[in-house]
Amino acid sequence: MVLAVGAFTVPVAARDMAAASHAPAAAPHAMDIPFERFTLPNGLRVIVHTDRKAPIVAVHLWYQVGSGDEPAGRTGFAHLFEHLMFRGTEHYRDAYYGPLQRVGATDVNATVTPERTNYMQVVPSTALDLALWMESDRMGHLLGAIDQKALDTERGIVKNEKLQRRGVPYGLVWEQLSRSSYPPGHPYHHSTFGSARDLQAATLADVQDWFRTWYGPNNAVLVLSGDVGVEEARKKVESYFGHIPAAPDVTRDPVDVAKRASTTRETLSDQVPQARVHRTWNIAARGTPDFDQLRVLAHILGGGNASRLGKRLVHSDQLATDVTAEAGGQLGSRFMIVANVRDGVDPSAVETAIEVELQRLLKEGPTLDEVQRARTAMRAEFVKSIERNGGMDGKAEVLAACEVFEGDAGCYRRSADVVAAAAPDQLVRVARRWLGQGDHILTVIPGARAAFAEEAEPADAVSHAQSPGKSHRAAAPGVDRSAGPPFPESYPELRFPAIERAALSNGTHVILARREDVPLVRMSYQFPVDPAATAGLADMAFSMLAEGAGDYDALAFAARAESLGAELGSSVDVGSGAVTLVGLRDTLDDSVALYADMLRRPRFEPAAMERMRVGRQGALREDAANPQRLATSLLPALLFGLDHPYAQAFGRGTVASVEALRRDDLVEFHRAWIRPERGTLVVVGDTTLQELIPVLERHLGDWRGSGGIPEVRIDDRLPAQARPRVFLVDSPGALQATLVAGQLVAPSSDPRTLAFEVANSVLGGSPSARLNMNLREAKGWSYGVISSAVNAPIARPWRVVAPVQSDRVAEAMAEIQREIAEYASGPAPARQDEVARFRDSQVRRLAGSFETREAVASEIADIVRFDRPDDWTTQRSSALRQLDLNEVRAAAAALDADRLTWVVVGDLSRVEAPVRAMGFGEATVVDSQGRRIGGRPDEKR
Repeated sequence: MVLAVGAFTVPVAARDMAAASHAPAAAPHAMDIPFERFTLPNGLRVIVHTDRKAPIVAVHLWYQVGSGDEPAGRTGFAHLFEHLMFRGTEHYRDAYYGPLQRVGATDVNATVTPERTNYMQVVPSTALDLALWMESDRMGHLLGAIDQKALDTERGIVKNEKLQRRGVPYGLVWEQLSRSSYPPGHPYHHSTFGSARDLQAATLADVQDWFRTWYGPNNAVLVLSGDVGVEEARKKVESYFGHIPAAPDVTRDPVDVAKRASTTRETLSDQVPQARVHRTWNIAARGTPDFDQLRVLAHILGGGNASRLGKRLVHSDQLATDVTAEAGGQLGSRFMIVANVRDGVDPSAVETAIEVELQRLLKEGPTLDEVQRARTAMRAEFVKSIERNGGMDGKAEVLAACEVFEGDAGCYRRSADVVAAAAPDQLVRVARRWLGQGDHILTVIPGARAAFAEEAEPADAVSHAQSPGKSHRAAAPGVDRSAGPPFPESYPELRFPAIERAALSNGTHVILARREDVPLVRMSYQFPVDPAATAGLADMAFSMLAEGAGDYDALAFAARAESLGAELGSSVDVGSGAVTLVGLRDTLDDSVALYADMLRRPRFEPAAMERMRVGRQGALREDAANPQRLATSLLPALLFGLDHPYAQAFGRGTVASVEALRRDDLVEFHRAWIRPERGTLVVVGDTTLQELIPVLERHLGDWRGSGGIPEVRIDDRLPAQARPRVFLVDSPGALQATLVAGQLVAPSSDPRTLAFEVANSVLGGSPSARLNMNLREAKGWSYGVISSAVNAPIARPWRVVAPVQSDRVAEAMAEIQREIAEYASGPAPARQDEVARFRDSQVRRLAGSFETREAVASEIADIVRFDRPDDWTTQRSSALRQLDLNEVRAAAAALDADRLTWVVVGDLSRVEAPVRAMGFGEATVVDSQGRRIGGRPDEKR
């Protein structure tokens, strides 16, 4: 589950949920999500959006209750209760994930903010009945399945989640900002995590009261988005939810947005690599024109390289490595500027520069060009977000949020109209109204992590009045729940877009997959690169392509892209790199012209390179201060050996290797590797080859590579590790320890890869896998344990990642080692039911895995990268279906619990002795680069 700690929202008065049982769809809009709405007699509001492009349905259920509704002495309870909702129900007494995983569901999750709690999943269309059965069973039949053991286990998991979130760099910021920006007693004053004392005090009686008060159908909104029609949806929803009685109607007094009158400031010490300045204002609620206009202003101030603060702080004065501005929230909101201070710069200089730019905006207002670019960029962002039905930013999310917070599922239309009509004179007025005073400045400085004391119990934040809800009525039960969840008899077939091929006169192969649902085109130019290239070189070279090209310097390039609504970028994987464009159909020709400049004529300006270098080194230092990122980034180098050519193949280099890069290195890398005759251009979107090829020929057809072509050297041999090893990294004061255990496994091209993927899923690749069910669900020592292996053409790390409480490190290591040993070659190999469950889940989820252009492009990129046939996706589905138990067991035997490499990051004063006492191998204390403290680690295997 995800905790939405960054949403700043306030509950509103409950709306009349006894509205007409059916409302027709609203009129079409330029950027529309057509929907229909109806209300059950028991008050449940239902929104249905039909989208037939993929055989899936996103099921989102939102309850209008969050941490802002918690009574005194029970802070954190909304989040704790959200966890309990995954423990099972009266008619299915097992983990909620189980049936959904069996049918191939994706995006199974939940989040909590001060105003709402939402639950989500995306299921194959034939499994919609199952999802509705599961959601309705926990809405109507939960309490009998929650006992003291379940409460105690989830309480431990939540405590570990809280420690994990606090233990990362800047992890205390959100809680501190909430305390400082809102007065005691305000629903935003305490964090959604709440206090440890209050969590410990929660009782089963609290669980029952919370459920009966807030989890009724009349306090909920159900959104179905995808391959479902409204009449089908109505029949199913009435059958599964209609019998659930309404809870008491709850009305809330409106909560003040807490507009502040004066400036306040504070400093927070934390284990961070660089100082960070946060400047915030409490602003107008969502649903007001002021809020949407402030979103436009945020884009103008800090929406990227071409923004005012980006130009001033990052490019001109070089005071910060990056800066952002954002207006966000739900019903009460914040405007926030965040700047990462460049090493050696006094944070006060950053504060001064922000103030100068803010005052200039308040005095002069934005220019018309700035407003137009912001409007175009925001429109493009919205179009990209509504490509998906589910997830945390798709169409179901948009419709549910609009209905819950504004009482109108189509409120995004009003918001888009406000943005489209934004004018400089309007924006300067709203800026003066909300940003002219009342800010709070929080500066985080490197140092020892500050103690974070629990506050005294807050007063009730919001007053609630309950009434019986007599206008609501429940229907007779529509299903026999004693039969258990209704699994479908069949599943949708995989629908992968047809692949069309062409070639450009420059030698590039073009692959097109058509997608016409939204007016977007995604391009990804794929190039092979040497996995043994200098550490960080490929990443730096590809990243620099967008930092100025052709006639545009970095700022002009960013401004031009913004004006077109285009997103240009790059990515690097082991053995390959990609240059990407996501553009609007109506500006595609101009966007491709800019894309061609990026590919053909990057400027690699020294000033831009130095700025990128400083930013990249700051990011690497932040990774080193984040226990989980540090442990996972160290593992590949320790597995291969620090001097191995592939030691840095899975990362972005080191601070030292990035420092050593020179402009000539980038120029030569571009010449050698980013060449049209070795490239494959993958295009997914709203276009045809007949439209596309002339555009590509116009801008790229005469591009030619120069000089000799280097050989791509792939060494796919699997290095052997003769003995287990343990590497310890000290993180003084760490709130938790992070355990990573791993080994090298065969490349992705190995014929046993599919069997290994299923084997990994059984052991640790999902929430219901053995490792997570043990350390999280049974013991409560961790917020979550996961195992995985990355895609790569060379030997690749397989790893288990387990953040655990510090007093359980040794026991957790023993459990992980035992689980791997017994599974891979011991008395507990994969069972037939486990293999069937995880194998079938992988097959069934394929049908909904290619909803977005990005997902389709990524699949085609892998077809290119690993030289697979065009119908690989279909072949994979067929091969998975045919996997048997013996194949999965044989693949699992590649894991060797007696030859693991362990990385343990934590406070060694607490964890070193018990780890050494386990005797899991030679234990070596190393620094964040993997070097032995006082020397180098033993490289022998």
